[in-house]
Amino acid sequence: MKLIASILLIFSVSACTVKPPCPIIDKHTSQRLDALIEQQVIPSQDKPTGEKIAAISQAFLGTPYQADTLIGTDSVPEQLVVNFNGVDCFTLLDYVAALSHASSRNDFFTQLRLTRYHQGQVSFTQRKHFFSDWFSLTPLNARDITDQLNTPTIKVTKQLNLKADGGRYLSGLPVTQRIINYIPANNINKATLNALQTGDYVGIYTPLAGLDVSHTGIIIKKGQQVWLRNASSLKKNNKVVDTPLLSYIKTRPGIVVARPL
Repeated sequence: MKLIASILLIFSVSACTVKPPCPIIDKHTSQRLDALIEQQVIPSQDKPTGEKIAAISQAFLGTPYQADTLIGTDSVPEQLVVNFNGVDCFTLLDYVAALSHASSRNDFFTQLRLTRYHQGQVSFTQRKHFFSDWFSLTPLNARDITDQLNTPTIKVTKQLNLKADGGRYLSGLPVTQRIINYIPANNINKATLNALQTGDYVGIYTPLAGLDVSHTGIIIKKGQQVWLRNASSLKKNNKVVDTPLLSYIKTRPGIVVARPL
């Protein structure tokens, strides 16, 4: 019922001028997209990638946290959803990354396809469900730089999508073996912080079987402070916020870092 209600609340743009499938986008998001293109994307085109990501993601600060905004399962056809009314930690990265490469409204839809889906094919099985998909599946959104940050790392072999009890997190999706590099939280030091750059994408490593990270965000450096810009589901936030990285990570296992291409 929740999925049906979500579909009823959004509609496709009436005049689709982009490569099929046409995006599903509501009026408010459509207007906000046009404003972002004009006020954030176009003015920042000559800036370094990290600064572009910082400027674009800043426009999402305060956006409500909302999970399950995408449409598609192993039994429901995948749709190219654009929804700026509410984002989760992963769709925030989707939209920011796509906008950072876009040159126009229609190009944003193309870039979102390439960002969210392996080979740009809009289907549930081709969606980049895991953070490490961003630097493992083409077209690559970023490169894994976790072991290049002057900090000792740990390598773990994961069977992504395979639960400890043998079940699957996502029905219809295969199990993928992948080596995950992460920096343990207690190894993060001044050298780590200095090596991070504004615009880097961060995944919060999880030891749970079948998953690579439990949360994602964007590194924002302001003076001597390093922030994690993220769509927070915490009750005290429930929106996109900037959180001091060190205070956030001190109770977490560690981080995986990817640098945008």
